[in-house]
Amino acid sequence: MAKVTVLIAVYNAAPFLSECLDSLRGQSHADWQAICIDDCSTDSSWDVLRQYASADSRFSIIHLDSNHGQAYARNQGLAEAKGDFVCFLDADDWLSPNALAEALAVAEAHPLTDCVLFDVNYVYADHEELYTMPAFEQLTGSEAFRLSLDWQIHGVYMVRTAIHQRFPYDDTCKAYSDDNTTRLHYFASRQVRRCQGVYNYRQHAGSVTHAVSVRRFDFLKANESMKRQLIGMDADSDVMRLWETKRLLTLVDLYMFYHLNDHRLPPADAAYGLSEIRRVWHTLDRSLLDPAVASKFGYRPMPAWVLFRLQEWLYFTLRGWMGKNRRQ
Repeated sequence: MAKVTVLIAVYNAAPFLSECLDSLRGQSHADWQAICIDDCSTDSSWDVLRQYASADSRFSIIHLDSNHGQAYARNQGLAEAKGDFVCFLDADDWLSPNALAEALAVAEAHPLTDCVLFDVNYVYADHEELYTMPAFEQLTGSEAFRLSLDWQIHGVYMVRTAIHQRFPYDDTCKAYSDDNTTRLHYFASRQVRRCQGVYNYRQHAGSVTHAVSVRRFDFLKANESMKRQLIGMDADSDVMRLWETKRLLTLVDLYMFYHLNDHRLPPADAAYGLSEIRRVWHTLDRSLLDPAVASKFGYRPMPAWVLFRLQEWLYFTLRGWMGKNRRQ
């Protein structure tokens, strides 16, 4: 079977790191390369990595002198990837013993397959939950891209190294831009399939996607970066319409986040978030927006910023009022 490179970005993950690395050592497919990139951890993560690297030559380790974020760290490892395929493994997650073997078996049985999705098991503090996807055996790259827009399929997969090195992780911002990479990998693939290997994905209540943080507004820059890359790939008008509508939906979601949490953010962060929403609102290409979405109250782009803000205030105030009355 082919060789797989596993990218592991590490930042202050010492409590979970051994479980992660042991899941690689326990793989039924033994021909793998793990590149572990310590993103300037302040705990004992680097010491743990050195212990594993000294005991098993399949582990390569890189230490960064300053913290850059997950996308940048993974890219340092990607540059040294020797496998035919690449996948990532977060430092607090772990793989089932057959995960790599299952993914490779699918890829080798179907030579046009460029991406193979793992099954994803969400691991919470008190329960586990399998990520539910539509049933499929094979998708085209375009079909997978479309299904990833609202995450009907997830973004945990093994991909051909040539595709990944063509589209490295987007380090536009520290959060959210890795979603872009997933969608670009799907879009560039000939075929996308799935396997029965399991990726165990540990869920933390304090993660960026759950936290009230100014970093949530990074989503806007990440979406802009994705648009630029799609233009560079000469994506057709249908794909561009899908993505511009996605940008509008993200904008409204983040206005709701601002509406609910501006008083919980430091004043400078709240002001920055609102200014980012306004800046991106000005960049929307109205001609590309799906009329079925852009005509709905709460989602109309509006001809003036003051009207858009008034619409959002009314929309989210009414939603909050109706939700409160339903609970009474």
